[in-house]
Amino acid sequence: MANHQNKTRRAFLNAVYHSGLALALMRFSPAAMAVNFGLGQVPKKLADNKSIFELQGTVTVNGEKANMNTFIKADAKVVTNSNSYIIFKVGQDAHILRENSTLQLEGSNVLESGLHLLSGKILSVFGQRDAQQKKHTLRTSTATIGIRGTGVYAESDNDKSYLCTCYGHTQIKANAQPDQTENIVSEHHDAPRFILKDPENKQLIIPAPVFNHTDEELILIEALVGRESPISVIQSYQTPRRGY
Repeated sequence: MANHQNKTRRAFLNAVYHSGLALALMRFSPAAMAVNFGLGQVPKKLADNKSIFELQGTVTVNGEKANMNTFIKADAKVVTNSNSYIIFKVGQDAHILRENSTLQLEGSNVLESGLHLLSGKILSVFGQRDAQQKKHTLRTSTATIGIRGTGVYAESDNDKSYLCTCYGHTQIKANAQPDQTENIVSEHHDAPRFILKDPENKQLIIPAPVFNHTDEELILIEALVGRESPISVIQSYQTPRRGY
């Protein structure tokens, strides 16, 4: 089983990598748009009546098995089984929900106001909200995270959560002790954190490494909502794109 999961993960990342590379080449060479790279789908903005870019295995939306024509609204519940994942967008936000994950979207129509990651793993990018729109939050088992036009990767387990602010601004609040908070402003995976259920040296929010997500995946899902990632492919992700 583990070997099969590793093969599935490698195949997925390989496809995402080449999709991101193709996207970068198209930006810098119009002639390259006519080239068939033969490396899987090239990501582009999904039509307004489309939600899903790719899915594998068994994925349900509001209890019904999803297919490529399933439309996902901002109040849907999305569940992935083992060896399954879904890449999708809701309005100006886009997500990769990994296997064995349960996600409750919060909002109406195609405007998300929040995400509740009950279990599992998600990579997300969020569009900017205007002053009149409700602030966006991501909830996990142990944290409530305020989102400000951001790319994040999160994991939600019983005893802890993980959050990487890939770029942008987040505010982390520990659910077990709401006065423990941290504001993070990141350009490139600068301050990943574990948020614990039980304190470690009296701290619930502690430093963590970067793991389980890639810049190519962020490029892909930004493209699905018609945006360019602030992380530069051509510069090997060393600096953010200016003017983003």
